[in-house]
Amino acid sequence: MSFTSREFRDALGCFATGVCVITANPKGFEPFGMTVNSFASVSLEPPLVLWSMQKDSECMPALQAAKQFSVNILRQHQQDVSDRYARKGDHALESGTYHQGKSGCVVLEDCLANFECDIEAIHDGGDHIVIVGRVLEIENRPTGKPLLFYSGKYAELR
Repeated sequence: MSFTSREFRDALGCFATGVCVITANPKGFEPFGMTVNSFASVSLEPPLVLWSMQKDSECMPALQAAKQFSVNILRQHQQDVSDRYARKGDHALESGTYHQGKSGCVVLEDCLANFECDIEAIHDGGDHIVIVGRVLEIENRPTGKPLLFYSGKYAELR
């Protein structure tokens, strides 16, 4: 390789992404949330999405116990939600900020969209795992602007 990890990270930062919070309520754990920007669609038929998580994440034990998760796409005004669930040691969902979706997954309130998913597959991805989910239900409220992340900081559409 002719580049450092920092150079690689900086180059990846040139790709603007949306910001979402993954939520789950696995048996034996409190409902939790974690901020990610590694969300992507995979397939329309069947409806599949993916996201990734560091193998040493403190949320790993809870995720390993989960059978389902939700992807909650944040609105531009929800930067505080993103910041909260990005902090180490602070992943328990706050009462009154979520509800149980149609499939039984926990979903955050007031997001642009929520995808309730069964875990379809988990793949090794270097220092991350890649989680593929089969979408069971969606809530879609596409009014407003998305919270974006670009070049290491929040950004907005103009």
